[in-house]
Amino acid sequence: MTEEAAKGPARLPILMYHGLHADADARGRFDPVYSLAPEQFARQLDWIQAQGYRCMLLDEAMQQRGDRALVISFDDGDLSNIEVALPLLLERGMKAEFYITTGFIGATGMLSADEVRQLAAAGMGIGSHGCSHSFLEDLDTTALMSELDDSRSRLQALSRRPVDAIALPGGRGGERELLAAQSLGYRHVLGSVPGRNLRARSDRCLQRLAITRNLGIDDFAALVRWQGLAPRLMQARHAALSLPKRVLGNHGYQRLRERLL
Repeated sequence: MTEEAAKGPARLPILMYHGLHADADARGRFDPVYSLAPEQFARQLDWIQAQGYRCMLLDEAMQQRGDRALVISFDDGDLSNIEVALPLLLERGMKAEFYITTGFIGATGMLSADEVRQLAAAGMGIGSHGCSHSFLEDLDTTALMSELDDSRSRLQALSRRPVDAIALPGGRGGERELLAAQSLGYRHVLGSVPGRNLRARSDRCLQRLAITRNLGIDDFAALVRWQGLAPRLMQARHAALSLPKRVLGNHGYQRLRERLL
């Protein structure tokens, strides 16, 4: 056994992306916070590669030992996932997980059904991001189970493979949503609480690192390594935003965010 393997499960960084857009006029759905410029994403991939990290699909990464496994994930299903992200990933021999909102498929600026098939055929991971992008914790039990089951069924039909992971829309959800997803056959539930994960844990949502447009390469490196000030600031920001979310509720907070942006 190597010295790295003897250390046991390390902590797994899962990076959370959305769209890749040079500006608001680019194809897809631009977001001033979460849309990265394509060259910014390319720089991050080059840094990942230069540091010896291995970009894997989630199942494979959860089984690795040592500290060099890493997962790239995309939420929503923006058109740039296939037009920009896929070529950059394939050029570097990397894989990523794409968590797709099935109700967005075929909408303006979003992936088509055929493009979802193309991602799967290219070896990328396909997971659920719900049917309508509704915040699952706000739904009654019937609507919750429908969001989970219907999105999974459609993505399995498109990708022709099991879909066993879901990224919670907006990162909103807790034990009820986790147990509901597991009851339907999901093996991984991903949130957006910032942190890195012990790979053996299956009794809670996996943590992710939100990669935003204003993130410089030095802070990006600090987040992946989980060292220095950048991770603490991300955790502090997440904690600070939890108060208005509780006070305003998910929909009230979302309306406020849209007005501010």
